[in-house]
Amino acid sequence: MKNQNKYNKKIKKTGFFIFTFKFLLLNFFSILPATAAAEEPVLSVVQSQENTQQWTGITKRLQATGVNYCVVDLADVRSAADWGDRRVLFMPNVETLTPAQAIALEEWMSKGGTLIASGPVGSLSTPGVRQLLRALLGSYWGFSLNDTQQIKPSKDKMQEWTNQNGLFDKVHGGVVIPNDVTSQTAAVWNSKDNPAAVVTTERSTLLGWRWGTDVASTALDSAWLKAALTRHLTSRANRKNKVEGASPNCSTSSALSPSSPSSTSSASSFPAPTIVTAPKPRPLPRVTSPTSPEAIDQLEQTVRLDVAPNSNAPIDANEAIALQQELENLIGRVESAHLAASVDAANVANLQSVKGESTQVASTRPGAVISSKDQALAQARIVAKNLPQLIAQKNYALARQQWLATKANLWKQFPLDRRLAQAEIRAVWLDRGTIVRAGSEKGLAQVFDRLAESGINTVFFETVNASYPIYPSKVAPQKNPLIRGWDPLAAGVKLAHERGIELHAWVWVFAAGNQRHNEIINANPNYPGPVLAAHPDWANYDNLGNTIPVGQTKPFFDPANPELRQYLLKLYEEIVTRYDVDGLQLDYIRYPFQDPFAGRIYGYGKAARAQFQQLNGIDPINISPNQSDLWQKWTEFRTQQVDSFVAQVSQQLRQKRANLILSVAVFPLPELERIQKLQQHWEVWARRGDIDLIVPMTYAQDTSRFQRLAQPWIASNQLGSTLLVPGIRLLSLPTIGAFDQLQLVRDLPVTGYALFAAENLNNELQQIFSSTQGKVEPATEPIPQRQPFKTAAVRYTALQREWKLVLQNDQSRISDLNNQAQVVQSALNQLATSPSASNLLAARATMTRFKSQFRVWTRQQAIDNPYQVKVWENRLATIERLLRYGERRVQLHPEG
Repeated sequence: MKNQNKYNKKIKKTGFFIFTFKFLLLNFFSILPATAAAEEPVLSVVQSQENTQQWTGITKRLQATGVNYCVVDLADVRSAADWGDRRVLFMPNVETLTPAQAIALEEWMSKGGTLIASGPVGSLSTPGVRQLLRALLGSYWGFSLNDTQQIKPSKDKMQEWTNQNGLFDKVHGGVVIPNDVTSQTAAVWNSKDNPAAVVTTERSTLLGWRWGTDVASTALDSAWLKAALTRHLTSRANRKNKVEGASPNCSTSSALSPSSPSSTSSASSFPAPTIVTAPKPRPLPRVTSPTSPEAIDQLEQTVRLDVAPNSNAPIDANEAIALQQELENLIGRVESAHLAASVDAANVANLQSVKGESTQVASTRPGAVISSKDQALAQARIVAKNLPQLIAQKNYALARQQWLATKANLWKQFPLDRRLAQAEIRAVWLDRGTIVRAGSEKGLAQVFDRLAESGINTVFFETVNASYPIYPSKVAPQKNPLIRGWDPLAAGVKLAHERGIELHAWVWVFAAGNQRHNEIINANPNYPGPVLAAHPDWANYDNLGNTIPVGQTKPFFDPANPELRQYLLKLYEEIVTRYDVDGLQLDYIRYPFQDPFAGRIYGYGKAARAQFQQLNGIDPINISPNQSDLWQKWTEFRTQQVDSFVAQVSQQLRQKRANLILSVAVFPLPELERIQKLQQHWEVWARRGDIDLIVPMTYAQDTSRFQRLAQPWIASNQLGSTLLVPGIRLLSLPTIGAFDQLQLVRDLPVTGYALFAAENLNNELQQIFSSTQGKVEPATEPIPQRQPFKTAAVRYTALQREWKLVLQNDQSRISDLNNQAQVVQSALNQLATSPSASNLLAARATMTRFKSQFRVWTRQQAIDNPYQVKVWENRLATIERLLRYGERRVQLHPEG
């Protein structure tokens, strides 16, 4: 806000600039000679399979807008040049891009192109493509609104280019979710919490409705396109007329005669547009199984969302702040890791050598190799401090180069050769592919040896995949055909427990089959899986009658079917009673992805339709999303099917195994969006105490993005006593990048992490894990979900060691802190030794008193190193969460 105020003051001093900008805003195209405008379209418009049926309306509104444009056929885009050489590309309601097209778009924009998009752009694309589009747009389509809403200006960040008539009217659209610190909300919906309707960055604009359709008026569509186009064409960062290296013409199109003057004179003062048509629409392609199960993974390896090293593209104030903040946070993580390593019980003997590290002065040139950790940190602070000045001087490429070099050098400073881990959940998903490749108990033993050496203490063992159990079941119709001659689950339980590791059976719940798995076992691509093949009445359907939603690969069960529910409960009961598993993890505990206002709706199983009709007097297949009351009931009905099943699993299995740990792998989407798209309301499961661990799949390619995904749930007060365990995907991460995300987790108020997946645990990462978190004494380190009170006491002991080391020169405060800290330690030790209601009450009371004075004792340290003090506060919060969890999970004695 301070930066915005400075900007406003600067503008007030130059009134001529405002006048000029407003003049351009209203008359940019009319000041061009008509002949020049006709010869040089300023806009390329993308036609795709999704918007072909809307093309008549899109064309009419482009005519009304008066914009000179040409058409790009998405099917012909293979490289960056194919996007055209116009400076602005408009993608109205384009929902599917291939990986090659997305990468080409990124390259095209890096050469100066700007993008305007509308509707759920890229929503049917692979996850990697969606992630790249979010980076390019700085936002993404979240979910459709239930009814028509008024668009109004954003009061927080009023942008000059939106200060005109015609932009604010009623529209039936969707919520746009900003995805980057440089994103600005240009307009909001007049509904609860005022969610974003239009989000912009320097090189992009995303309109939160399907442009060119009847959800908005022609006048509003035209006004927003003109405003966005004028903004990008008059931007200081976009002064070139064309995109270098791009194709000069829309080669797939043929020009038509301009519209008559009367058709546009009433709509705007722009010259009559030159309209260029697209080829005839192609038939929609037949949906088949993916040609390569690794396509998403290959894209995520190819697309790097880091700072481009040699780019001289402008950096705005928000991005400058973000770059500076990320360096400062990374400095904090490096220092925090060194402090933890210094005080770890196994490294006390090495403390002197740590203190005596070399302080030889190295070159101060940014990017120089620096041998001393302290010198590297000092140099990094200088770079972070000077970044805003470099950016103010428009040395954008140098700023990026220094940022990247400093980040790389800081990564080298992590103490990877010493143990630094706390008592924490260190989980990994042990995937079906790794189990199958093991081939026998002997082969599987080698996998568990690697995990044990890496300090892993919890394994999510893939037990039911695409309806195939990995063990010989008496309930399921067929065992996984890739398993022959041995029982992996029995072997896994034995091997895990011999190494002090917990094994939790990981099961797919409502995903019934998998086209990719069909390829592996040479089955028909459309085979629904052994359970649906035997019980077709248990199938779920979309609104078109498909069991597999368009663009997806898995058929789903109908959660409302009582016979299906009993089958799944019987299967899970078999797992937890026949095998000594420590827990059960529910995956695919949801419906498949949907977007109701795009006509993609799922949940029309026979049982669901019959039950809903009995309750509400109408078949849900006849309900439109525009019927807000009925539609809300239909959404609630489906969500309740999932909610009630989780409660059933929890109640029934805990009657058989009281100490069973239940966890769920869930999507970290915002709550309302998640309910609309997946009917997955895991906050309810947490508050009811149905589950013990929530494992959100917070997969990101860099640490700052990972933190933004995880932070809302870490800070949430809606999870009751349930523990949060963020997920980290290893495949797309460099080794040290994965460690950086782990270190962030250790600095946040959470109890551990989960790694996806075991097949991506390479030798380099295993060596780092072995050094930094490998078990010194396997029998003595508590596992948080199993021994929460002991974990709290052990973690608090490590905190005390850190305080003593850091504050040893501040005798005026260290004495009081040590005295009170010891009172807390004694209370926690007593609770761990003898868990009782009175001991728990005493531990909480001492913690409350201690926290009330903590900031006073660390006042000077908070000035010198605010990051570290925040880490300490986070770890105290983690201890409190362990106490809440322990109160529910541990059998408390009536007296201490």
